[in-house]
Amino acid sequence: MSSCPIDHTLEDTKKKLESQKEFLPEELYKAAGHFLNSRPSQDELNELFHLLKKYDLAADEEKQMRNKNLKELTKQ
Repeated sequence: MSSCPIDHTLEDTKKKLESQKEFLPEELYKAAGHFLNSRPSQDELNELFHLLKKYDLAADEEKQMRNKNLKELTKQ
């Protein structure tokens, strides 16, 4: 994903996950939730936040790429 100079907090990332819940495949939503409970690094938080950002507006091809990256990040 694109780099961003903002460090996203755990709380902000959890809120972003919740806001995209209805658009994510259930297994990825659950995996991301477990991942957030595993004390991810700041870089991992930032990556997850950007994978979730505007997920609902992404084209199908973009969603497939994000799903792949989400699986890799969350070790699915």
